[in-house]
Amino acid sequence: MHLRTSTGDVSRHSVSNTPSCSSHTSGQDDIESLGDVYIWGEVWSDGISPDGHSKSLCLKVDALLPKALESNVVIDVHQIASGFRHAALVTRQGEVFTWGEECGGRLGHGTDIDISRPRLVESLALSNVDSVACGEFHTCAITTAGDLFTWGDGAYNTGLLGHGIEASHWMPKRVSGPLEGFQVSLVACGTWHTVLATSNGKIYSFGDGSFGVLGHGDRESVAYPREIESLSGLRTIRIACGVWHTAAIVEVMGHAGTNVVSRKLFTWGDGDGYRLGHGDKEARLVPTCVASLIDYNFHQLACGHNITIALSTSGHVFTMGHSMYGELGNPQFDGKVPCLVQDRLVGELVEEIACGSHHVVVLTSRSEVYSWGRGANGRLGHGDTDDRKTPILVEALKDRHVKSISCGSNFTACICMHKWVSSADQSVCTGCRQAFGFTRKRHNCYNCGLVYCHACSSRKVLKAVLAPTPGKPHRLKDIAFPSSLSLLQTTSRPIMTPTAPPPLPAANSKFVTPYSWKPNPSLSTTPDFSGNLMETIKRTNEHWDREVLKLQGEIKSLKQKLEIQDAVAHNVSNEAKEVFVAAQESAKFNAAIELIRTIEAQMKDVAQKVPNDLGDNIKSMIISAELFLENNKTRASELPSSATPSIESPNTQVHQKNGFENSTDDNAQNNIKSVINDIRVTADHQSMESSSRSPRASKRIINNKGEVELMEQFEPGIYATLLQLLDGTKLFKRVKFSKRRFSEQEAEDWWKKNQERVFRKYNYSIPISSNDSSSTP
Repeated sequence: MHLRTSTGDVSRHSVSNTPSCSSHTSGQDDIESLGDVYIWGEVWSDGISPDGHSKSLCLKVDALLPKALESNVVIDVHQIASGFRHAALVTRQGEVFTWGEECGGRLGHGTDIDISRPRLVESLALSNVDSVACGEFHTCAITTAGDLFTWGDGAYNTGLLGHGIEASHWMPKRVSGPLEGFQVSLVACGTWHTVLATSNGKIYSFGDGSFGVLGHGDRESVAYPREIESLSGLRTIRIACGVWHTAAIVEVMGHAGTNVVSRKLFTWGDGDGYRLGHGDKEARLVPTCVASLIDYNFHQLACGHNITIALSTSGHVFTMGHSMYGELGNPQFDGKVPCLVQDRLVGELVEEIACGSHHVVVLTSRSEVYSWGRGANGRLGHGDTDDRKTPILVEALKDRHVKSISCGSNFTACICMHKWVSSADQSVCTGCRQAFGFTRKRHNCYNCGLVYCHACSSRKVLKAVLAPTPGKPHRLKDIAFPSSLSLLQTTSRPIMTPTAPPPLPAANSKFVTPYSWKPNPSLSTTPDFSGNLMETIKRTNEHWDREVLKLQGEIKSLKQKLEIQDAVAHNVSNEAKEVFVAAQESAKFNAAIELIRTIEAQMKDVAQKVPNDLGDNIKSMIISAELFLENNKTRASELPSSATPSIESPNTQVHQKNGFENSTDDNAQNNIKSVINDIRVTADHQSMESSSRSPRASKRIINNKGEVELMEQFEPGIYATLLQLLDGTKLFKRVKFSKRRFSEQEAEDWWKKNQERVFRKYNYSIPISSNDSSSTP
């Protein structure tokens, strides 16, 4: 329904809540008791699909100025809540409407469809809801009976919905468990956690416990509502949630001996950016009173991403935290300690405050709205996207009677008293667009305040009489109840027979519908469809809960199988690496054996060409090599034939272990090195002996008496000549020096210094020939 005002405003959609079913000529007082919603910032609008059909797409647009909320139905708004990219409202009849971006079921309609206009949450149609709250991923509702319902994305957000399982709920579900027997009166939604208060003042929290945001003294997550024990015995009257911090107003007793109750501000959670108001960035794991504000009493508060806002009972606004876009409202302060917002609020009595991600809105006692902070998307309502560092009046709402305000992450909404439109302001019928005249009279609609002719008013009456729910305001169009509920209501609705004609409404009384007449119990009975419907919904929820638990069990089983396979793959990989290393070492060992065989063959050739006296030494070396090869023949034969340098990588070839491969890498390398070193040392030693002897002294001389002349190394380059008798006794004869190491003078000097040491070693006090020390040629 549209209304064109006398000031030339564009057509607007009015929402109101009177449960009347007809249009009457009315006075202004009845209309102004209704509530209209205005919204600005990043809002949702109907789009046009490529095939030309409108209202089939949900588009986001920036509204720089407040505009009336578009709705298909007549709604009288009692309370509104704004979330990250969705919103919810409650009517005076206890109905819940939601709209915006659908994500994980947070709209509660059971479908994955974005909605540009408020739509009734049908599963709550039989509940009388009092208030709602919106987070980033979920939505909460409190009924007049004190029951808490939650819905939204709970699959990846630990305990966010309070049902004890990590599962999303696309339709509202009642939170039970620890709340049984308690009446919930307040609820606040953060991004990853939820906080509530009961009618007796107890405060509970659940969800992700990072940074101590739940207030339980730790950082553990909680899947069910859990009481904050540090506030036990005190009464919590207000709560608010940021992303990683929480605030509450708690009633505490005054000094000893007095019964004065004061309302103090408590904060806890992540203290980064000084958002907790304690003058530091430390996290608080339990609720902590803001000491700098101990002299003030508070009755409202709100939390943004990086700030906390509190409204004192005297109407003063205090802000604290990190100001990125001027959201502190006082450029002279840095937010490390709470600061008073003044400027244009000086002399104003603020009655309500609201906070988005990075912007703040307040409502004064004169029904004026001020805003400041980030201006992107037009969320401040000043007709532009500029940031404001001080409070600025929203001029577009200056003539409106604003009742309450609400802030989403990047948009703002408010509820205004319904503005009366006189007949003089409209010269044509809103329905048929025909001009009014002597025969076409004006009729004002109590629901929307617009002006209709008699024919159009009669059609509106017919729609109201045929409304699907007698106890609720009538729906104009586009309302689809569940088929089972519609069938029950269509086939089983009792015939309403009034016992007496309905009295005419008084001048100041609410208008009533024909359905408000009480039926005669002797003429009709009303079957209990509500109980059947609720039972059906309950069974459906329980079925899906069982399915979720079943899927979770399957996921757990698959995870266990995956872990076992990963362990097996890890072991196989380690074994492959070990085999590859062993294969490399075996290849080195084989190469060393081949090298020794080659050296052996070369030494055999040399032994045949050199004189017999030198050939004997070479033959001894050949014998040592043959013994080494014979001793390692068995080991070499056991090595796998594939263990050659042609192995590509440990991932392409895997060989079976043998005795050699079972040794460690260090042992294998040391074995090969020791073998080669033994051969080299023996060869070098014998070569050195051969080169250090004269042609005559290098022989093993055996005389007629059976004596043998031997030569051994005393030090590098120094060799002692010994005479071995038949009985095996060795007699020292002389020393010889290598010309490669000693000159003649160096040899004489060495002999003078070390001759006594030589004699002691060979047990001779007098040398056989003291002057026979000489250098070898």
